[in-house]
Amino acid sequence: MLSQPPLSLSRRTFLAASAAAGAVTGLSAGPARAAGTRPRPFGRYGSPAARLTPRTLYVHPGGAGDFTSVRDAVAAANGPGHTLVIAPGVYRQTVAVDPGRTEMTWIGASENPRDAVIVYDNAAGTPKPGGGTYGTTGSATTTVRADGFTAHRITFANDFLRADHPDITGTQAVAIKVQGDRSAFHHCRFLGHQDTLYADSNSASLFARQFFSHCYVEGDVDFVFGRATAVFEHCHFRTLNRTDASGAPYGFVFAPSTERANPHGYLVTRGHVSSEAPDGYYKLARPWVPTSSTTVRPMLTVRNTRLGPGIDALAPYATMRDAHPWQDQRFAEYRNTGPGAVVTVPENRPQLTDEQAESATRAAWLGDWRPREAC
Repeated sequence: MLSQPPLSLSRRTFLAASAAAGAVTGLSAGPARAAGTRPRPFGRYGSPAARLTPRTLYVHPGGAGDFTSVRDAVAAANGPGHTLVIAPGVYRQTVAVDPGRTEMTWIGASENPRDAVIVYDNAAGTPKPGGGTYGTTGSATTTVRADGFTAHRITFANDFLRADHPDITGTQAVAIKVQGDRSAFHHCRFLGHQDTLYADSNSASLFARQFFSHCYVEGDVDFVFGRATAVFEHCHFRTLNRTDASGAPYGFVFAPSTERANPHGYLVTRGHVSSEAPDGYYKLARPWVPTSSTTVRPMLTVRNTRLGPGIDALAPYATMRDAHPWQDQRFAEYRNTGPGAVVTVPENRPQLTDEQAESATRAAWLGDWRPREAC
């Protein structure tokens, strides 16, 4: 995504997540243990001595599992169908799930997604050891290229701070890049600032379907972006404050980059957009049309969602590049509520008709794929 001026931001949000993950030998959520009983670092999901399945691997930072790092567990999970049960802890590492590791499931062992945190701090402009920089894709803390990936109750984060690196101008810092088809996330958290959640596909010709249920995403600039066919259901999007900016807009929640041939881009339904910033200082979306592309026509539908006062109700959309105005893209809303959803200038907020809304559903977006329910 486009570079932005350095921001002065704090680690407050991420530290709140990692503080909850401090007790790595047991669960930080749920009922207290009875006196004299041993902690169960994997909760109700078995243990190395009593595996859920032969293809279940256990990750524990203190050594109570098969591996102490998520990355090592993924490397050992050759072939399809593995499950990783991840004990509470802060796993500071980058992790990549390659295309051959299909149908993989990650489960946060706690009932609280704050407890298992996968985090790193690369940015697009961070120098690589062998020369050059990582770029936006390379900045991702977690990258998922395999089909059939599912995650439950995990925090994916990138805690790169512009204020700590004034020499770096490429400040895009991805928490997770998801490229595989049939990727599902239940009760997960995605923390970052610019380009937090990269919902994409493995190539422009592949329309990867992704499902996010009861998730939390926060950031400032284009922090949900990419070309996937993605459904966000019952999700909470939170825009962060900026102390260095002189005026609005501070940033953009969505920056879809849907291929023109794809009939389905991003669908947000029954969600909530809140903000730490002053009222009206964020845009809901802008289209991302890469300079090298002639085949992109971004699509975003936001329906039955509460838009808080942080969203500019008068002009909720903006253009990223003059050659591709937002009015020429596929942006629409339907029955949204809240102060950020008030329609004051109708031409600035395209609305679906009731008939059109009947086709803007999870089933229409995901087709024959029915994501497994949260475990």
